[in-house]
Amino acid sequence: MTSDRLTHEIIGAAIEVHRHWGPGLYEDIYEKSLCRELHLRNIPFSNQVQLPLLYKGETVGTDLRLDLLVDKAVVVEIKAVSRLEIIHEAQLLSYLRLTHCRVGLLINFNSAVLKSGIKRMVL
Repeated sequence: MTSDRLTHEIIGAAIEVHRHWGPGLYEDIYEKSLCRELHLRNIPFSNQVQLPLLYKGETVGTDLRLDLLVDKAVVVEIKAVSRLEIIHEAQLLSYLRLTHCRVGLLINFNSAVLKSGIKRMVL
């Protein structure tokens, strides 16, 4: 599946979750619900993917966790905040660099209309 088609499918699944819950819940509820929706749609994913941090060939930490890695191609970072900030975009870009993925989605479920809470980023 192309990255455009895959992001379209992920966004559709996120909209379905948002229709069910609406804004106002914790990130983990949206994450678990999105995982369930992706599973129901037969879209392969991994959640809470631990990223090893290497500095000059040595592991210096494994504290970073991706919310979702969909089909080993799209990083999805889930938020439930009043508004997306530049730091959220920087976080997603860092995850893209660390995973060597080209495309990522930043999804803020705390939006009245989910479409306005989604940012697609390309590295």
